[in-house]
Amino acid sequence: MNVFLPAAGRGRLLLSVSCLTIAGAAAPAFAQNAPATMALDEIVVSATGTPTPAREVASAVTVITARDIEQQQRRTLPQALAAVPGLNIVQTGGPGGLTSVFMRGTNSNHVKVLIDGIEANDPSAPNRSFDFGSMLTEDIERIEVLRGPQSGLYGANALGGVISVTTKRGEGPPKMTARVEGGSHGSFNQSLGFGGGDARFNYAFNASHFRADGTEVTPPNLVPPGRRINPNIFDNYSYSGRLGFALTDTLTLNWVGRYQDGQLRYTGDTGFPSKPSPYRSLQNYAQAFTRGEVVWDPFGGRFVNTFGVSYSRQDRGTRTASAMTGLLGLPNQSLGERTKLDWRGNLQIIKGHNLIMGLQYERERLDTTSLIASNGNKAAWLEYQGNIEDRYFLAANIRRDHDDSYGGHTTYRIAPAVIIPGTETKLKASYGTGFKAPTLSELFIDYRPGYNFFGNPNLKPEESRGWDIGFEQPLFDKRLQFGATWFQNDIENLIVTNVRRDSYANIGKAKTKGVEAFAALEISPQFRIRADYTFTLAKDEIARQELLRRPRHKASATATWTPTDRLSLSATLIHIGSWVDGNRDFSVPRMRAKGATLVNLAAEYKATDKVTVFGRVDNLFDKRWENPVGFLVPGLGVFGGIKVAIGG
Repeated sequence: MNVFLPAAGRGRLLLSVSCLTIAGAAAPAFAQNAPATMALDEIVVSATGTPTPAREVASAVTVITARDIEQQQRRTLPQALAAVPGLNIVQTGGPGGLTSVFMRGTNSNHVKVLIDGIEANDPSAPNRSFDFGSMLTEDIERIEVLRGPQSGLYGANALGGVISVTTKRGEGPPKMTARVEGGSHGSFNQSLGFGGGDARFNYAFNASHFRADGTEVTPPNLVPPGRRINPNIFDNYSYSGRLGFALTDTLTLNWVGRYQDGQLRYTGDTGFPSKPSPYRSLQNYAQAFTRGEVVWDPFGGRFVNTFGVSYSRQDRGTRTASAMTGLLGLPNQSLGERTKLDWRGNLQIIKGHNLIMGLQYERERLDTTSLIASNGNKAAWLEYQGNIEDRYFLAANIRRDHDDSYGGHTTYRIAPAVIIPGTETKLKASYGTGFKAPTLSELFIDYRPGYNFFGNPNLKPEESRGWDIGFEQPLFDKRLQFGATWFQNDIENLIVTNVRRDSYANIGKAKTKGVEAFAALEISPQFRIRADYTFTLAKDEIARQELLRRPRHKASATATWTPTDRLSLSATLIHIGSWVDGNRDFSVPRMRAKGATLVNLAAEYKATDKVTVFGRVDNLFDKRWENPVGFLVPGLGVFGGIKVAIGG
């Protein structure tokens, strides 16, 4: 099952000069050396793989900063992504529930997710998608949502785009922060962070706990009279660390690690036709991500080499409750692992003209109760990035992948942009191709007895061609900015559940198209507002019907007001139009699902330089909305807490 959502760019950003090397010189994924900061135009990394001023980027990119997350008090990754244009987010039952993101109408597994450069898509998931519901935001520094085909740079799984998460780096004197929060739905959350650093050594460690033990997610009309309705219980512990050490002026070592351990007690289904069970089932998961890097810069930024090794392990177990006794059955375990070796070289030919090249090898492994399988992929890629007279910009890349099971595939992408003198109008476009091989689960795993669902070893790889064209217009010294982008994706051999709903099949052709538009207004340095609108039409071109869970209309608006240096207020409105979905157990495979409008409010007050109190209201009007059908979004929620800093 698949879903997406939108975010918004911001005006200016404070960045460490050493954190990102500007104007095309290479920058390691998380190598930084100097703590000094200066104000720069917003920087985008994901679009080209190197830090690039946003004005030079032709791709559609939304940046969410740590300040955005803190100001709006978004505690989970799905909450942080909810207002991003081009995305539709589907979460089965509130915090911790399976969460899919659909980008520009493509499948949820067409979104490649990176956490500090580590691919996070789960090899054990049936479609190799990433479950966004399990990730907290406490240690996130920025999120970049890159829309459009990106296989030319990122390889398979990037037909729809890339979501890149970067965690916080320690800098400055040692500093400790602690946060405690409580509120509706049995919520009680805590976090503790410690970090610091200088030109030679930096460190950051974070621990977070999120608990919600009273989230009502089961629609009462689905439950037989007299049967109890149990709320979901979600408990998550997340730990992360990050280290950087400059051995010499030319050699730097970096390490990042992340571990998440969680448990979700949820209401499953029982009987035929199925009804929500009177007892909770149990899902446990443990996820580990780590990456080490050696960064070698022998020519003062002219040719920076990054050698990296990444490893991820995602272990998930489900125990289904008996409908008669409530006793939990034997666990159904699945384990997905991925190991990746990579090298990237960033070569500055002359000022404004750069070549970025790379090699990588990865192997993923699937281990379930019914199947153990693995597959590997080798790749090489080359990218040119150019800046002519600070008006004409081009990024072009080509990549060759060789999948152990499906052989070689070449993908590419070209993205030009021009800024017109006088009006400063930015015209931009991109065209790219992509491919995605079937997953090990789609090929080989049979779900029987009980479900009578079978793998299909005859599946073909999905292939795509996509393009977009648009403009951005700044006015009044960038106090007013607006723009629009038209996009289209043509996908061949799209993998979906077949009409009998007993296996997977390749659709001959699917097409997604639409428009993303935005307007941002800075009324004063203290008050800003931004609005986004997305129209998406996603269709199976053979069956002549819309794909599931792709709403045609999505709109969002965010306003932030800082009346004093100590007080900050924000309000977010998100509107999702109706879409086609199945009912809870898909006994009705196609039905019209209702849309909804949700409003969230947040406020924070700095009582002292070290103490901040905060509060928020989610779903202000208590909208009882099913997303997806059969699962309610959390109702009205009121939360509050305190944050304390020591040192720094």
